[in-house]
Amino acid sequence: MNAYQPLNCDLHDYLEIACLRGYQLDIELNDGARLLAKALTTRTSSDKEEFLCLETADGPQEIRLDQLLAVTPLDAHAQFGRVVFQGDVCSF
Repeated sequence: MNAYQPLNCDLHDYLEIACLRGYQLDIELNDGARLLAKALTTRTSSDKEEFLCLETADGPQEIRLDQLLAVTPLDAHAQFGRVVFQGDVCSF
């Protein structure tokens, strides 16, 4: 995997809300993969890589934040809609 590239946007705010509320997310990755998962928490590794910790149908999974293309909460009363992360810019 490539060297970690921190995102220069408010990604953490959306992810923290998703984790606090336990949102089910439709997650799109930069490589075109998609998955459905429940947001649990975020974590930072000892080498400063940041991850979204999820519960999937196949069990726990972590996704490095710079691999996220978009997240969409599937909960009816979610506090935000689809958030797209494109390089240094977030759009929603």
